[in-house]
Amino acid sequence: MKSLVLAEKPSVAKEIARVLGCQQKHKHYMEGPGYVVTWALGHLVTLAEPEEYDPKYKNWNLDDLPLLPSRMKLKIIRETTPQFKAIAQLAKRGDLEQLIIATDAGREGELVARWIMEMIHWKKPFKRLWISSQTDKAIRDGFASLKPGQAYDPLYRSAVCRAEADWLIGLNITRALTCKHNAQLAAGRVQTPTLAAMMDREREIKSFQAKDYWMLRAQFGSFQAVWRSQSHPDGRLFDKAAADALLERLNKVRSAKVAQLKVTEKSEPHPLAYDLTELQRDANKRHGFTAKQTSNVLQRLYEQHKLVTYPRTDSRYLSSDMVSTLPDRLKALNVQPYAAWIKPLLAKPLPVSKRVVDDSKVSDHHAIIPTDERPQLHNLTADERKLYDLIVRRFIALFSPAFRYDETSVTLEVGGEPFHAKGRIVKDAGWRALYEAGASTGTDEDDDAAEDEPASRQTLPPLQPGMELKEFRISQHKQTTKPPGRYTEAALLAVMEKHNLGTPATRADIIEKLLQTDTIERRMNTLQPTGKGAQLIELVVPELRTPELTAAWEQELERISKGKGDAGKFMESIRKQTEAIVREVKTSEAEYKPHNLTHSRCPECGKPLQEIKSKRGKLLVCSDRECAYKRAAEPMLSNKRCPQCHKRMEIHTGKAGKYAQCRPCNVIEMLGESGGGRAAKRQQAQLAKQYSDNVSLGSSLEEALKAAMAKHKKD
Repeated sequence: MKSLVLAEKPSVAKEIARVLGCQQKHKHYMEGPGYVVTWALGHLVTLAEPEEYDPKYKNWNLDDLPLLPSRMKLKIIRETTPQFKAIAQLAKRGDLEQLIIATDAGREGELVARWIMEMIHWKKPFKRLWISSQTDKAIRDGFASLKPGQAYDPLYRSAVCRAEADWLIGLNITRALTCKHNAQLAAGRVQTPTLAAMMDREREIKSFQAKDYWMLRAQFGSFQAVWRSQSHPDGRLFDKAAADALLERLNKVRSAKVAQLKVTEKSEPHPLAYDLTELQRDANKRHGFTAKQTSNVLQRLYEQHKLVTYPRTDSRYLSSDMVSTLPDRLKALNVQPYAAWIKPLLAKPLPVSKRVVDDSKVSDHHAIIPTDERPQLHNLTADERKLYDLIVRRFIALFSPAFRYDETSVTLEVGGEPFHAKGRIVKDAGWRALYEAGASTGTDEDDDAAEDEPASRQTLPPLQPGMELKEFRISQHKQTTKPPGRYTEAALLAVMEKHNLGTPATRADIIEKLLQTDTIERRMNTLQPTGKGAQLIELVVPELRTPELTAAWEQELERISKGKGDAGKFMESIRKQTEAIVREVKTSEAEYKPHNLTHSRCPECGKPLQEIKSKRGKLLVCSDRECAYKRAAEPMLSNKRCPQCHKRMEIHTGKAGKYAQCRPCNVIEMLGESGGGRAAKRQQAQLAKQYSDNVSLGSSLEEALKAAMAKHKKD
């Protein structure tokens, strides 16, 4: 008898099949002496759409809401039907005695497998492969110690609750807002409070009023001190006359005295290992990676290169059963550029502290660390190398000594006024030696350092209490208060983590969803709400804006996954909340005014056109969502150059046919006429290929040509 193994992706199935000796390759599975290995393609099964409960729901209607099916239905995803049918056929084989779930070891992975099992009516026993890395050893060890499938029933219940809650809240609120305001408005239980947090910051920025202030600094040869007093503990003087008077008085003083001197030995332990959110934050700060980019690169390091452990973890600690594996992981890293740090660690027993190993702080998965696979760094892309380097350095830091330094605080009196200075002398660079001088280490301490005075890291000369200093110069510096900054992706991830918005596995997708729906936008390295987002947050019911409600839901989902929560009660509360949200939208008197309306009118219904961003550039679409009219907002650029200014010329269609035009120089060149039928289509395709490099062949080009031809006919 054989076991049916269900992996989440073909690439993972291929590796499992190789390790298990399954050499017979078929289109939808691989087979060996003891196993048949098949795969999903991500999700093969999902929750049914409203129209699959009743065809009338295909048309969005406010009166039909809320949609609250008594029992949620499942459906097979049409694009992946062949793979699903293949798995269903395999399930009927009489020589398969059990199923082994080998999907990703997490909430979503459990859902992928269980929904497939439900749809193929699997009644035989099943077990769970639960591994944290994709190395051959991890796979062999995992199959040698399979877990009972029922042990993960609570995780499955939590996953179902999450999926159904998102369907009920997201679908109903999105349909309600869209129907009520006749505009495409999307909301959800996690994305809306995330948007609300950004809007709160935006309001702080807009209400901020800048003020000038002055600070006094004294330069004592090689070091600098800042004036601060009991009445002005931050040293800021908002009264220019007072600052001038103080400067004038102090400039008459000819000596300064060391009033206080304090030397403190300080120690900074190594940072904790990475969980997914912390790694996303660090990669954003150090390399400008988006959260989604980090997730994608990390998945390749885990799945394809087998160099790191399970990515979607929320723990920053290791479990005690991993201690014996740590030397092998370090030995694998004994390559350039890490060998100089690895060799001393391998020469003696590893110092494993409670900051590294803590079973009480590891739930489903431990922190992200390297595997015992020897890295072939030349096989990694630039992004993969950067991310792997972060993980390796953080891992080595776990066994490195603390960063130790002496901090000297000195107070100097000048004419009875106190000037303060700090300096440090490094005694042992410790784990900080892993990071280049002056570079961010990705720790919270670096965030704090940005707020320090410029003099906080200086080196002070030998000083003694009572010592007099004659050589100094006092100067005044004008500065302006600054508003709080807009969120970087790293900062927004920190806010989401603090308020329990989403999970490490979902936060990147939430940010991307907000971007794709034109609710927020990226500007340089920051994120900020669009005009649409600013209005949307006012239209959404207040309880969905605050993080407290969503955080409570996430915590309850976590309790359900551990077998402590009640799935039935949770879903009951979600249904009641859905009813309340829809009722509030229906009775609301708020209005939505599209922020991106243009002066152009739709040629089909006469309503104003909106300018939106798409992957193919800017589009003009009808503001009435019932009307499907859209066209390119910008003319196609040809590769033909203007003979005068040598800039690329635009492609236009006039009464005489297509022509290339340079507007600034008013140069026009005909590009040939186009007729009808297949010949015309071939000519149009060739024309696009010859002259255009910013519009792909296909529907978008056809639409642009249709619009141009329609205009030509009207002319």
